[in-house]
Amino acid sequence: MSRPLGITVSRHIMDNQRLHPEATGDLSGLLNELIVAAKTISAEVNMAGLADILGMSGKTNIQGEHVQKLDEFANNTIKRRMARSGYLCAMTSEEEADIIPVAEGYEGKYTLAFDPLDGSSNIDVNVSIGTIFSIHHRLSPDGGPGEEADLLQPGASQVAAGYIIYGSSTMLVFTTGDGVHGFTLDPSVGEFYLSHPDIRIPAKSKYYSVNEGNTNYWQEPVRRYLDYLKEEDKATGRPYSARYIGSMVADFHRNLIAGGIFLYPRDSKDSTKPYGKLRLLYEAAPLAFVAEQAGGRAVTDDGRSILAIKPDDLHQRVPVVIGGSGDVENFLNFINGDN
Repeated sequence: MSRPLGITVSRHIMDNQRLHPEATGDLSGLLNELIVAAKTISAEVNMAGLADILGMSGKTNIQGEHVQKLDEFANNTIKRRMARSGYLCAMTSEEEADIIPVAEGYEGKYTLAFDPLDGSSNIDVNVSIGTIFSIHHRLSPDGGPGEEADLLQPGASQVAAGYIIYGSSTMLVFTTGDGVHGFTLDPSVGEFYLSHPDIRIPAKSKYYSVNEGNTNYWQEPVRRYLDYLKEEDKATGRPYSARYIGSMVADFHRNLIAGGIFLYPRDSKDSTKPYGKLRLLYEAAPLAFVAEQAGGRAVTDDGRSILAIKPDDLHQRVPVVIGGSGDVENFLNFINGDN
């Protein structure tokens, strides 16, 4: 059976590069290397139920969490692929405590922060998981190893960000600051094809994603907002509907396509995580960049722009509220005491 011709992600990246005469091609090359790593991880995820790769590796990461075997595989795959790409000066991973150097002599002009396998606690129950990535220009002089300061930049200065979600199909969604586009992997030919051009998140929706088991530990304005979501809407005759998967990349992807708001506020029960659970560099900032490029918004639970926060630590945590612009604006009304 013949397949319709479509725009591949490589073609899309090259066409976008041609719109910028000043471009050197390094960012295009970096993205293409990440895509190869994503294909490798996707193949392993799809085989995980048949291979001896499910379950724990016996290690813990910098967050104190047990590392799943697929987590470790994904982390190593990205590190190996990118270390000699020639496009990076340094990397940082959610799974590792310190800056990850690239191979000597292969230093480039970009940095990469990544969550190799977000949602990995759901691996054994076959829930969608994903890889999240964030790219910045280096700040230190070109030609040598990168420094931690190159990685500790606010999300607003990202040059590209996105994620690969491994679900019923494998999708790559990313932005280079000029809209958001989604590509679906055709496993028969091993190529990503443009399937969701110019994604726009609906401004308002009837869906919310949050772990309501923590409700009693949230700040009072956040609790009032959740109560509002569950009230009967006079216009539609029904409240908002809860859609919570427990894998941020999967929850975010669903809301990006279908509309919705995702919340992971800080809570008072865990004194070791006073600013919530999610990491600024590896989850919050890259997904905030995608959301805002798709017409959405991303703020903290006290109303600060996530993209404006300059990290002071590689593993800094931040409360997250992210979704359609109208939905987030409504949330801010509660935080500001307008509701």
